[in-house]
Amino acid sequence: MAKAKTENKTEKKTEKKTKTKAAPKTKKPKEPKEVIEAKVTEAETAAVTEEHAVPETVAPQPRRSIAFIGSECYPFVKTGGLGDVMYALPKALAELNCDVKVILPRYHCIPAQYQEKMVYRGSFDMDLCEDGKSFYVGIMEYVWDGVVYDFIDNDEFFTGGNPYTNLVDDIPKYCYFCKAALAALNYMDWIPDVIHCHDWQASLVPVFLRTQFADTAIKDSKTVLTIHNLRFQGVYNIPTIRYWTNLPDYVFNKDVFKTGYEDANMLKAGLTYTDIITTVSNTYADEIETPDYGENLDAHLRYHGGKLRGIVNGIDVVQWDPKADTRLAAPYDITDVLDRKKENKKALQEELGLEVDEGKFVIGLISRLTDQKGLDLVNEILPSLVDGNTQIVVLGTGDIRYEESFRGFESGFKGSVCSCIMYDEGRAHRIYAGADALLVPSLFEPCGLTQLIAMRYGTVPVVRETGGLKDTVEPYNQFTHEGNGFTFDRYEAGLLYDAVNRAKTLYFTDRWHWDEMVQRDMAKDVSWKTSAEQYRALYLELKP
Repeated sequence: MAKAKTENKTEKKTEKKTKTKAAPKTKKPKEPKEVIEAKVTEAETAAVTEEHAVPETVAPQPRRSIAFIGSECYPFVKTGGLGDVMYALPKALAELNCDVKVILPRYHCIPAQYQEKMVYRGSFDMDLCEDGKSFYVGIMEYVWDGVVYDFIDNDEFFTGGNPYTNLVDDIPKYCYFCKAALAALNYMDWIPDVIHCHDWQASLVPVFLRTQFADTAIKDSKTVLTIHNLRFQGVYNIPTIRYWTNLPDYVFNKDVFKTGYEDANMLKAGLTYTDIITTVSNTYADEIETPDYGENLDAHLRYHGGKLRGIVNGIDVVQWDPKADTRLAAPYDITDVLDRKKENKKALQEELGLEVDEGKFVIGLISRLTDQKGLDLVNEILPSLVDGNTQIVVLGTGDIRYEESFRGFESGFKGSVCSCIMYDEGRAHRIYAGADALLVPSLFEPCGLTQLIAMRYGTVPVVRETGGLKDTVEPYNQFTHEGNGFTFDRYEAGLLYDAVNRAKTLYFTDRWHWDEMVQRDMAKDVSWKTSAEQYRALYLELKP
């Protein structure tokens, strides 16, 4: 030990002596200026490269497999927001390292360009009815954007021109679809960690899973049931649903199916048996537990409130991108929105036969024309809004009384009001780009996508504080100049009129702060990223 210490001391002394000796001074030859500059450039480049190096992307772990089951999905078939969610959320989850499969009916109305690319995966017969009647189940597959789409094929159920016709036809159709979707998963031996069902059309999946499929390979899959709109529940008489499902008698009680004296509620049964209930915004999750918004299921939802969550929707920011939107007269982004929106406004006015004047305040309304959308309030105030400085553009179809009233307004206010009683995807894009404000005065709105699209296009939303509208639109504060839209709370025409007038006042008297809000809206993240991360966390919670 002593020897080792001595050796260490000797080494240190030697090292110290070496350090104190000065190196002989040698004059280095000057390097050419070009060489010096090259060395500096290389050093700077290396430093910058190191500082801004893009780290390797690491896929989120652990990986989870998710089966989405629903009645519609863009671009194959779409009637509303459900179709957008069934397309965009699986795509966003695939980017978060989820293995995603979407199961849909193979409707005849799906465009030929997709039908032709479907690949046959197999078929089998499936028992369905109380009397033992069985039906053919075919599986056709289509892969796109990292997502596998499996279509349930059966000509007896899916030959209609539209996905939804009437309850007499729709109840058997979706009883068959729910059981066929589970049977298809077993047939393909694709056992998902989580089965994510959407609305009443897929609500029997958790019921079938825990009863008729309780001893099959998929028995350990967890289920999530998302409510997109509680108003639609799949209610029909008990004998019919019992016949088309052959489910055991014990599920037709007041805690599962039974509603009223003799009806069965498919959504109610799904809510009972699913592991987690989600809906499309936090506020709507609270609202549906109250009598005003609960559509007669509020007590049932309060009972199951421990498994109810709210996760707000996003939009597909590739599909809705004003910079790359070829439908627009002048595509734009946040850097040139103030000038380009004027060009799009002018093009919209010309297209719709409105007075061409960039100084006009243009209000857009893109909606299904139904009571839910607050159109009775719009009807009440519209004549007062047309003041010589304001133009109104309506796009949508629905209840005949609203279609006729908006046609009447166009006739009475020629050049200031245009009512497009149709749905035209390209025109919708041009209204989002050309309007200054978008009106969404809904009686109730689970999430709403139009206000998110409007913000993406720099169009200021004017909304009622309900559901997802309240969660996504922060009211403008005239003192701090914060916020990204204009809102009103109680469902009253006078309050809607006041909200629109506040928007017009800011637009005409304080354009600086209006333009700031336009750019703030465009900067807001309305993508599916955050929502998809929340859903992925939920799946991990169910299957840790």
